Order: sequence, then structure tokens, then C-alpha cells
Amino acid sequence: MKSISFLALAACLCFCQASFAYNNEVEPQVIRVGVYENPPKVMFENGQVSGIFGDILQEMAFREGWKIEPITCQWNDCLKLLRSGDIDLMPDVALNQQRDESFIFHQTPVLHSWSQLYGKRSLKVSSLLDLEGVRIAVLEDSIQQVYLADIATNFGLQVEFVAVRSFEQGFQAVLANQADVVASNHLYGDRRARELDLEPTPVMFQPSRLYFVSGNTQLQSVINTIETYISDWRGDAHSPFYQILQRWRAMPSDAPAFPYALITLLGSVLLLVFATVLWLRRRVKQRTLELAHSELKLNTILDSVEAYIYIKDKNLRYEYANKKVCDYLGTTTDKIIGQSDSAFFNKKTCEHLMENDLRVIRQGERVADEENNVTADGSMRHFLSVKIPLRNAYGEVYALCGISTDITEHITIKESLTQLEYYDAITGLANRKLLLQNLEHALASSNRTGYEGALVSIDLTHFTIINDTLGHAAGDQVLQQVAQRIRSSIDDTDTAARLGSDDFVVILEDLSRDPEQAVLAARNWARELLAALAEPYVLGDITHSTTACIGVTMFSDSQSSVAGLLKNADLAIAEAKAQGAESIRFFNPAMQESINRRMLIESALRRAVKNNELELYMQPQVNEDREVIAGELLLRWTDPDLGVISPVEFIPVAESSGLIVPLGSWVIEQACSILQQWQAHDALKHIPLAVNISPRQFRHSHFVTHIERCLQAMQIPPGLLELEITEGLLIDNIDITVKRLVRLGELGVRFSLDDFGTGYASLAYLKKLPLYQLKIDQSFVRDMLTDVNDEVITTTILGLGKNLNLSVIAEGVETQAQLEHLRGLGCHKFQGYLFGRPQPISYWQSRLEQSKILPEDASA
Repeated sequence: MKSISFLALAACLCFCQASFAYNNEVEPQVIRVGVYENPPKVMFENGQVSGIFGDILQEMAFREGWKIEPITCQWNDCLKLLRSGDIDLMPDVALNQQRDESFIFHQTPVLHSWSQLYGKRSLKVSSLLDLEGVRIAVLEDSIQQVYLADIATNFGLQVEFVAVRSFEQGFQAVLANQADVVASNHLYGDRRARELDLEPTPVMFQPSRLYFVSGNTQLQSVINTIETYISDWRGDAHSPFYQILQRWRAMPSDAPAFPYALITLLGSVLLLVFATVLWLRRRVKQRTLELAHSELKLNTILDSVEAYIYIKDKNLRYEYANKKVCDYLGTTTDKIIGQSDSAFFNKKTCEHLMENDLRVIRQGERVADEENNVTADGSMRHFLSVKIPLRNAYGEVYALCGISTDITEHITIKESLTQLEYYDAITGLANRKLLLQNLEHALASSNRTGYEGALVSIDLTHFTIINDTLGHAAGDQVLQQVAQRIRSSIDDTDTAARLGSDDFVVILEDLSRDPEQAVLAARNWARELLAALAEPYVLGDITHSTTACIGVTMFSDSQSSVAGLLKNADLAIAEAKAQGAESIRFFNPAMQESINRRMLIESALRRAVKNNELELYMQPQVNEDREVIAGELLLRWTDPDLGVISPVEFIPVAESSGLIVPLGSWVIEQACSILQQWQAHDALKHIPLAVNISPRQFRHSHFVTHIERCLQAMQIPPGLLELEITEGLLIDNIDITVKRLVRLGELGVRFSLDDFGTGYASLAYLKKLPLYQLKIDQSFVRDMLTDVNDEVITTTILGLGKNLNLSVIAEGVETQAQLEHLRGLGCHKFQGYLFGRPQPISYWQSRLEQSKILPEDASA
């Protein structure tokens, strides 16, 4: 018999060794354990789970070959992770009906515990009835919270619950006066109250049995193993279980007896509400089922609504995304959670989303905005997004919730409706409705800024022939090409419209403050457009040409009336069509006459410049002794058809048309030629000639080089060529102006500032410019004897010239009285009809060869 027992024992040992070897070869079972700080029961130390429950679990793991993987979390978060299956096991969980239905418990409790209220010594709480108006810090979603809420309801107490995420946070809330008492289990509470100089109240409640629990049915074997160990160890006073309790000073003999006297005192009260409690328990169970059902319905609703719902944490990483978000991003919830927007959208989209999200997270704002989101694959959708902050019990923002609605189709429809409502279907230009709106706005802008504008009506010549011969498709192509040519000829602020058939209208804004210049600008634009519209049109295999007529009315013609402008434009285009193809007619007869006159002058002037038909005259400049010291060259023009044309009329035409550049170059060439000829005459060789320079001529890129070539080619001595510039030339690009004047000064050219005092030149410019002379404008000289202000200005200019070492000459001197008064003010150089009128060069050359002194009757 003994041998049989020995053999059995040997077989058992062999089996155990084989099992042990097998277990060493198999990967250990990994158990993910949720760890929240609740010393001495549960703690996280040195990367391991510790405390009473932790040490018990570590002892079991060592014996069973389990690998414990601690996952730190707050109490409520641990429960969520347990439900979601993200952790396998959670220690220190009290048993109640709801948890019994959700989790797997073993049979034998690890510990027995109860809850107690802790507060400052000044707080007088001796029973549950003293909780009226008291703020209780309680662990969020804990059984303490549920129990105390039921008690408060049953006893009709007004209690304010302050939800916290850990017992420690609850104790800190009491210290910070955010709560009056904190509800905690007695093992943690007694120790922490001593450390923080708080004291336990007599209010104890809810004896609890504490367990290890799991939410995964596949871990039933682990729970069974735990039950075996706990059941065995609790029956053995020398087991690891009691050794651990002794180490943590939590032996049952050390624990204070539960206050059954208090229970007896409360029993009488509880008997009164016993029936209510039974009803409440049934109600709680019913509400629990309702809440679970509501949560299921909520998830179903969130996944079914036509909205994109998501939650992001403070680091802008997704914590939740409904089905619409998953479908939009083409992935699953698991692959979205924990990711940031950069995983799904392009850089520009991420920057815009981050800007809005940070306003919610950092400033706690509610943000509503349209977001144009482009995903990594390049597809774009338009969303109307509302983002709100999510706050904890302390009012701190811990996340944001976003609800986005896809408005891509809405925007597309809106744009299509806008296109149909305001734009022509064939050409894409504005239709009558948009034209009227923009015209009203343009008139208001013109009245506010003072800039003139124009309404231009355009009609294609014989357009119906295209439709009749080539078909409407070809006609539409012509209209589209016409629209493109019109669109390319206007500024962004202008409007081009098609009103029907071949009728086009253009609003030209901000032409000029000067009405005459505005009319010229409108005329020039119309001429350029006619030339563009006359270019051939390619229609498939054929090429077609057409012409147009243009009618123009200026804004000032209608007295700010839209209807009046349209009527005037109709009248102008009717007159243009009556004149024939490529005609341009203005509504205002007087303005039309002025335009016709200017166009005739411009045409004749082009011909005159080309054929050298203009003539140079000279007016002498004299000193106090009437000695001619210089001469100013002046242009005169007599046209064979138009007769004598004043410089006052043809010089502005030359400026606006650009003819001033070749005309000015011709004058400089003639001046150098005259100076070269005078070098052969002793009486003339030292007389300088002054030439007026326009700003447009001065700014021409070849201005300086042209003068340099003329001076070198004709060997003109320094100081004989004088250029008269105006103050208007100094307004823009003063640095470039100074460089050009300095360069010309190095070539021996002298400069006179003409019409000084009438412009906007800063006195600071005078120090920078290499000027030789200032010219007192004739307007000051003319009224000097009758207007004290003109005399003061004249005196100031003379003083300025003296202080800056500049010569000063007065122009427009016509009487002896003016001459004497100027002499009295200190002026030494003069020009005007008193000394001689402008005459041909040959006249003054002959006269000056006889004598440079002009008699008093020289003006005759």
C-alpha cells in the first residue's frame, strides 16, 4: 500500500514538472489591470500595481505565471475602460446590483469596508440630518454618490454634490473650500484625514464588500482562480493574505468596529421610509434599464443623424466620432480615435481647423464657422461647423464637441441660383438685374469720391446675319468671344453686361475727377474696344469679322439717376448706329462737340509733329537795365484747316495723347541747333535758351540720354540750355527726379522752377534739387499791386531765393508800375510783354545782333 502511494506521489511530481516545463515554454497570460490611486488598497508604485489589492494580485500572478500590465486611470475612467474591454481586471470594486449585471465578480470578498464623511474641525456634522445645505465632494459615478443621493432624496435634504474624479481630489476640494465634506472609504480616509489635519465625522454609511472584477467573459477562469486563492487564504491565518494585511496595517482586529449603535439609532428612521426605499430600489432598477436603453438609442441616433459629430481632447486628438465621420474619412472608429486632423486633411485645412479648435479649448468660446475641408486625397467638402467647449466639475475645458453639417450641395445650388439670377447664360456677363444694382452702387460711389464714370452701350453691326446664315450656335460663339474681349478690356471694379441679343453695356468707374479728362478716357477706351471687336472671330473652320457702334453717357449727364443713365445710353447708341459702323457718340451735345474738337486737334497735331509744322517763338528775359540775358522758347502752331491754335488748347491734347514726348524731343533738338548757330555770333553766343519740360516727357526712359546726345552732337557750352520744370513734376518719385536732374546738371544743363508758388512742392525738395532759378508765377505779378497777399507771396519767394542762393525771375510783367514795384521788392530779372512779346527766332536773332538792350517800346 505504501508503495502504491509512493508511485502515485512520484507520478504527480512528474506531472507537475512536465506542466511546469510546459508553462515555461508558453507565453505568460497578460492581464491588463486598471489602477487608480486609493491607498492603502490600490496604488501605482515603481511601474507596478501596489497596495493591499495590488500585493494580493502580484502574489497570485507569481504563482500562476500571469504577467500584470498596470494601466493608470481615474476611478470613473477605469470603469469605462473595463466596460469597453480596454482593461481586463479592476481591483477594489464594491458589489451592487448594476455592477453585478455588468461585470464578473468572484464569491469571497477580499475586504470589508465602509464609507465615512471627513471635513474640517469647525464643521458640525453628527448625523445624516445635519447634511442640510452641505456641499459633499463625492467620487463621480461611485456607489457613495448613488447612496447619498438616495438618502438626500428620502430625507428631503438639500445637498449639493461636488463630483470629483478621485478621493484625493475630493480632499483637496475640502481644503480649497470648494466642498464642506468628502465621502471616502475609511481605509483611505482615516489616513489622509490625519495627514491633512481633517477629522472624520460620525456619519458612517454603506458597508461594502470589495472584489476583483472583470468585464470580459473570457477571463472567467482568472476570476475563478482568484476566488480559489481568496477563499483558501482567508481560512489560513498564516497565508499571504493576512501577511499582506498586516504589512499594510489593515488587519481586521486593527480596524475600528463598525458603529452598529448608529445603525440602531437610524433604524427607526429607516423603518419609516422602508416602503419608500423598496419603491426606490425598483425605480432605480427601472431607471438603470431605461438609461442603458437610452444610451443605446443615443448611439443609434448619433450614428443615424445627417451630421458629423465628434469630440476632441485638449491636444486636439479625436476621442469620439460617429458613423458619418467614419464614412467621410473612409475608416473606422478605432483608427480615428487618438489621431489628429493631420492624419486626414491637408495642411491648409488643418491650420484652419486648429485655429477654430484652439478658440474653443483655450478661450472656452462657442465657434460657428464655414469650413472648407480638403482631405489628404484632394477631395473638398464644405461644412457648417458648430464647436462647443466641454467642461469638468471645476469649469475647466477638457475637450470640445463638434457638430458639422455638409453644405456642399447647398453652396453648389446657391451658386447655380446666383448664376441664373444675376448672370447671362450664354456669355457669363452680368444680366440686367445685376447691371442695375452695380450701376446704382457706381453712381453712389461717384457722388462720394468725386470721380466721374461712364455708361457705355455697345451694339454689334448686322449680328442677325450671323444667326441667319451660320446658325444660332455660331452666333453664340461670336457673343461669347465678344464678351471675352469686353471683359479683358475693363478693370475689376467695372461691370460688363449683356442685356439681350447683341446689346452689351459696360459701367466704367473712377475715370477721373476732371470731367474733360474722364470724357477723353471713355473715348479712348471706346476706340480701343472697337479695334478689339473688329478683330476676326474664329468659328470652327471659318473666320468671321464684324464691327460695332458705341454710345457713351457720363454719370454727370443723368443727375444720379439710373433710369436717366440708361435712357441717355440708348439715345447715344441710337445716334451712333445712325452714323454707321465703328461710330462713337456721346450723349451730351456740348461735350460731344468738345470731343470732336479735341479729336480734330489730336489728328492734326499728329500730322504736324510728323511734318515739323510747328514753329518756335522766343520771349526775352531781361535784367534791371533791360538787357536781354536769356530767352524762353515757346511753341506756336497754325494748322492749314483749323487755323491758329493756342498752346492752351493743343498742349493738353499733346499731354493726354502722348504726343508731348516726340514734340518735346523736337523742341530740345531745335533749341540745341539754335544755340549751336549762335556760337558764331558774338552778340548771341552767351544767351541761354529755356525750354519747358512736361512731367510725362521728363519721366520718359530716354529723356536724359536724348539730351546728352544733343549736347554732345552740337557741342553746346555748359549753362546755355535751361530746362523749366513745374512743381507737379516733383510730387512723385522724388528720388528718381533728383538723380535725373543731377545727371543733367553734370552735363551743363541749368534748371528753373516754373510757376513757383502755385503747386505742391515741399521746401525740403529745394535743398535736394540742383536748381538755378525760381520763376514767380504771372498770377502773383498781375495782382500784386491790388492784392496784399500776392505781394507777400512775391516777397517771400524773393527772400527764399536769396537765402538759398537761387536766381529769381518774375514773369508776366506787363506795366511799368509792376516793374518798379518788383525792383523795390528786390527783384532783378523780368519777363513779360513790357519787354517783348513772343516772336519767331529769326526776329529776335536779327534784333539782338543789333543790341541786347531793349528800349521801353520793345513790346510794340
